[in-house]
Amino acid sequence: MREAAFIKRNTPKWREYEETLAEPSARADPDELTDQYIELTDDLSYARTFYPESNVTKYLNSAAARMHRGLMQNKRDDQNRFVVFWTHELPMVFRESHRLLLVSAIFFGLACLVGWLSAANDDTFVRLILGDSYVNMTLENIKKGDPLGVYNSDDRADMFLAITYNNIGVSLRTFVAGLIASFGTIMILFYNGVMLGTFQYFFYERGLLLESVLKIWIHGTLEISAIVIAGCAGLTVGNSLLFPGTYSRLESFKRGSKQGLKIAIGLIPIFVIAGFLESYVTRLTLPPVISALIIGLSAAFIGWYFIWYPIKLNKNTD
Repeated sequence: MREAAFIKRNTPKWREYEETLAEPSARADPDELTDQYIELTDDLSYARTFYPESNVTKYLNSAAARMHRGLMQNKRDDQNRFVVFWTHELPMVFRESHRLLLVSAIFFGLACLVGWLSAANDDTFVRLILGDSYVNMTLENIKKGDPLGVYNSDDRADMFLAITYNNIGVSLRTFVAGLIASFGTIMILFYNGVMLGTFQYFFYERGLLLESVLKIWIHGTLEISAIVIAGCAGLTVGNSLLFPGTYSRLESFKRGSKQGLKIAIGLIPIFVIAGFLESYVTRLTLPPVISALIIGLSAAFIGWYFIWYPIKLNKNTD
């Protein structure tokens, strides 16, 4: 093949490679960059064989060297992928979902209120929601002077694994339930909210509200917050189906599912920490100030990482 024909045939492809090298964001796709590098080195080998002293050979050699550096940079970026996900990518996803997070929190709060008022006006409601076995056991513990003695049972390690597994399962189910046009997510939020409101009224009715709060919310601050955020993940998926906007419904669903899944995955460390606190710390008899401190720090972390930091990060990128 004549040199002029070789150049004419491959120029559009080389221009595309130049655009890839000029756009740092393109390095986010290592497979595409690798394929382009292989094609470019093939062209370089051909040029070296048939046009060893030509300018096109020098150009291809330079382009291949730059693309190789891009591959190495992409490799280094992959090593930092874990850090970037937690410090930038996930908070930015949260920022995009803040409106749905507010919806999830309001709905969960209303469900708690329903549970509280229902328990206050129906003597049978507590047993209906919490179950006879739990109510009877707790009443017996109250007589013994240990209202929250349920947390002293079971092996700590087994309890930690069981609680963490269950909470992560609740999070993923809440996320997946969003596929039912958000209805499934709403029902899970409603059920958990009613249960929490009923639970707290049960202790309030017996003059143990403060004691229960200082005990249960040691782990509950993270746990309940994570359930509300999981609700946000499910609503993100559901709303992507209901309100695709300018995207096709399929494309909107893909984007919403990806965004919701990232939120759900981001909750796993929260549930692990909550499980640890419930299994190893909640059972301890702590001074009220220490319990309040743990609760306050947990609430501050949730507010910072899921609300304030994403807003700040978003402003810095504008």
